[in-house]
Amino acid sequence: MTLKERLKNRLDGLTDPSTNEMKEVLKSLHLTLEELQPYLKSPEGKPYFRKLLYQNEAVELLVMNWSDIECAPHDHGDSKGWIQVINGRSVNTIFEVKDNQLPREIFDREYKEGSFFFAPKKGVHKMRKGGGDDLVTLHLYSPPIQGMMVYDLEKCAACVVSDECGAWWPDHIRQKIKEMQLK
Repeated sequence: MTLKERLKNRLDGLTDPSTNEMKEVLKSLHLTLEELQPYLKSPEGKPYFRKLLYQNEAVELLVMNWSDIECAPHDHGDSKGWIQVINGRSVNTIFEVKDNQLPREIFDREYKEGSFFFAPKKGVHKMRKGGGDDLVTLHLYSPPIQGMMVYDLEKCAACVVSDECGAWWPDHIRQKIKEMQLK
């Protein structure tokens, strides 16, 4: 069975998955770095390169390989998700956000290979590669991400980005859906 067939077989049944169901399904995929290697490319000056592996109306599964650049603080819109560290170590920083104010860093935590961590709806975080090996992560979100908010702490600004933009300040005006100044 090919990887695409395996993913379709396991993920097609998810229509409105609970948080626990999402984690159990992600664990049950048992994906390895070797299987994911063909989908990894250079991030080319961005924090990560991402490849969509599977998507239906209820979920999306992405693999990301990371550069030495941390991503910007961001949320996942109305999506929740689980992140699995496939290779390397990830540092995840959590922020507190109050209406129209700049996010405030609360804490960070390092996750090693094999770890899982949760990204709640509207939860703001940023990620970066820890030391050592190349960082590769697997992300399962429900529903598929739309309306991701990215924050620029230096500009005191936030921006809802298009699906083609990742967790970084948009390079092109077409990637900005809505931009706002923060206090």
